[in-house]
Amino acid sequence: MQPGSKKLLRFLQSWLINTVAVMVTVIILRDHISYSNPQSPWLFQLKNLLEVSFLLGMLNAFVRPILWLIALPLVLLTLGLFMFVINALLLSLLTLLLPFFHITSDGVHFSFLYAFLGALVISLISSALNLLTGGSRVSVPTRTPKKPGGGGSGDGPVIDV
Repeated sequence: MQPGSKKLLRFLQSWLINTVAVMVTVIILRDHISYSNPQSPWLFQLKNLLEVSFLLGMLNAFVRPILWLIALPLVLLTLGLFMFVINALLLSLLTLLLPFFHITSDGVHFSFLYAFLGALVISLISSALNLLTGGSRVSVPTRTPKKPGGGGSGDGPVIDV
């Protein structure tokens, strides 16, 4: 497979995972986070969902590193927990960029608490899906164990007394 097509597949996998995470988050927090009117046709809802997840991915790729750098002392002080606040800020920014995306506490007024909860749920679901699909950047090195009793060559297990 060519390097360009590998990057495209990785991008599409990341976008799909992000889309599923946003969709599940909207289902879990259905009274507080929405990306379209429930009476809208399903194709319209799908278009809005894809737009939200694509723009969230772009914000994560380009704006999040800048916010992380600015907030680095707070991230270090809180042992990384401030990253959830940065994720909530990015989710909040979507409400300004996309007129159909809403995060509310009562259906009218913006709620940072639900932006924080939404960011937390999206992070957990994305992490789990990345781990399941092998899309995570974490690798676990494995070694094959040597056979015990290698024929008396002296490199077997050592017992210290």
